[in-house]
Order: sequence, then structure tokens, then C-alpha cells
Amino acid sequence: MSFRLSQRDKDITAFINQFRAVDRDSLVDLFFKQLKSPVNACNSVMVRLYRLGLIERTQQYSPTVYLPVDAKIKKNSQKILHFLSILDVYKQMCAYSVPKHVIVEDKPTGRKGGIEPDLFCIFKGSPFWIEIQRNQYSEQKMQAKINLDEEFFFSDEWKALQWQPEDRAAIFPSVMLITPVRYAVNSEHIRIIQVASIHELMEKYRSSAKQQRDAKPIKSASSGGIKINLT
Repeated sequence: MSFRLSQRDKDITAFINQFRAVDRDSLVDLFFKQLKSPVNACNSVMVRLYRLGLIERTQQYSPTVYLPVDAKIKKNSQKILHFLSILDVYKQMCAYSVPKHVIVEDKPTGRKGGIEPDLFCIFKGSPFWIEIQRNQYSEQKMQAKINLDEEFFFSDEWKALQWQPEDRAAIFPSVMLITPVRYAVNSEHIRIIQVASIHELMEKYRSSAKQQRDAKPIKSASSGGIKINLT
């Protein structure tokens, strides 16, 4: 027996494959919110996709978390919480503007031992490599991560990444640390932003933009050609 998948079915399956672990409530927010009974509609669709063998699921979390069929993640793995934290950051961004060119667990160097940010995306017109710190690390370890970013900066390999603009100079992404802890890390070459959430990021730069408007002809906040566009 063959089944015809709707475009929404395909979009949901692709989204789960992209983010690796997606909870039911996030699917409701992203795909079913406009319906009269969004939770019931979501549950019905997800049961059907599961029975068709297009997705996997784990009920060790409440609400249910859905996984790709070829996921190499144990259903009780702490890695699931890691992917859910990445999804939460994505959803926070969507509240302001849907990010583009989203890559979960980006590996831009293509080499083991290179930088491996939790998330890459272009948000509000600016590229970001995002590290989401659920645990507290030593400042030495965090600075080592920044040093790897600098190493990649000096390689110039980043200028050929597929998302780079074709009509203007290549841009090195800002490095965003999403963490409740502030680390004494620094770089003279790349922009580092430390915030507890995307909501804090937006408040921070809205305040900065207001100060610039009040002060009149002061250049907009940027670094090395990187500009956070909040319009």
C-alpha cells in the first residue's frame, strides 16, 4: 500500500532530520499553531509518520521527542537534551525573524579537531556560529575554543563557504556564546557575543540602537564589517 505525503509531512520529517531531536510542543508551535486543535492535529500526524517508519520517537521525555529513523542516539541519551537546547535557540530566533542557512552542529573546516559550533545561521542579516553552554566550563577551555575560531579565521578557508554572499566581500561570522556564565575570553580578530538567550541579545542591541539614534551620527554597531541588523 502506498501513501501520499503532504508537503507538511515532508517538511516535518526534514525538520526532524535537520535538528535530530524535536519535541511535540515545538512541532505544534512550528507547524500546527494555526489550526483549531493544534495538539490533536500534531499527535495524529506524528503517529501516522511514526507508523509509516519515517521518524523514530522516544517517550522517555514528556511531551514525546521525535528522532530521525537513522539517528545514532540512544533514546535515553543526554545528547537529546543537547539537541533540544539547539532547537530552543532556533525557536527564540523565529520569534524575531526566521534564520536562514541553518546548520546544526556545523563543521565548517571539514576536519576533525576543527571548530564545531552547535549551530550556524544567518540571523537578522548577520552570520553567527553559536555555542550553547548547558554546563559550566573553565575559562581556559572556552578560550581554547576561541583560539580555534581564530585559527580558522587566519586560514581564509571560510571565505569559500557556500553561504557567503556572491555580490560583496566574505564575512567571518560572529561567535555567540549562549551561557548564563560570562567568560573572560577575548579575540582581537573575531567578534564574540555572550548572552544568556536570544531574547537578551535582542534587548541588548535594541538598547544599543536606541543610544546610537539618540546620539545621532555615530556608526552602527559593527566589527570587521559584521553588522547586526535589527530592523
